[in-house]
Amino acid sequence: MAPYPTTSPAVQAPSEQEQQKLDLLLQKICTDFTVEFEPLHVDDTVLEVLAVRNMQAHVDKLLQRKAIRNPLKDLPLWAKIWPGSFVLGRFLRKYAPEGKSLLELGSGCGVLSLIAARYGFSHILLTDAVAQALMFAEANVLRNGLSERITVARLDVTAPWRDTRFPNAFDVIAASEILYLDDLHHPLIKFIDRHLAPGGKAFFCTDIARAKPRFAKLAARSFRITEGHIGVTAHDNDNDSQRRIYSILILERP
Repeated sequence: MAPYPTTSPAVQAPSEQEQQKLDLLLQKICTDFTVEFEPLHVDDTVLEVLAVRNMQAHVDKLLQRKAIRNPLKDLPLWAKIWPGSFVLGRFLRKYAPEGKSLLELGSGCGVLSLIAARYGFSHILLTDAVAQALMFAEANVLRNGLSERITVARLDVTAPWRDTRFPNAFDVIAASEILYLDDLHHPLIKFIDRHLAPGGKAFFCTDIARAKPRFAKLAARSFRITEGHIGVTAHDNDNDSQRRIYSILILERP
């Protein structure tokens, strides 16, 4: 049996070239993780997302190596499918995505970008600063046959200059669950100012329990701010329901 079985026949099949790249990438991933593709239902579409089956064992190894100094930065939070990514990905449908470019920041395994691609963005740049996160994101892009629409790249928003790899500004910049890092707020606002196209919008989705009002106050110095809330009912493995409220923060140039 392959170490990365698939569980859903409804996913768009990758091309032969994408499959070859995926096979090589999964060999690297499987040196550290036991993984499996899981279905993610988006309206009438089924995407597939790579899930880790040996996460506790992996974390135990990190603890043994004393590799976890800051849990918020050193734990593999990027491997989790955060509901906020799903919420924001679907929310972006309201902003006429056809033909527009999208930059996702702190993408983790890339769920937001996968969903956004289904809704018509012409080009998506999926980014993160963590190498392992980018491998998972690339695997998800390849598995869903989306490499022609989604580019995966390492990006550090704290760099104090415009990234010359991306000379064109983006119509939309989006991120979910990245505002929990307070030291990211100032450089993130500066980055958006450098890379957001005229008339563009930046979107941030955060579980209201982890909301950071300070970021909105800082951003209001340079952008027009709009905030809304979306309620979502989620079901856990025991089919128990839980109601969560998500903040959608929108930054626009004044």
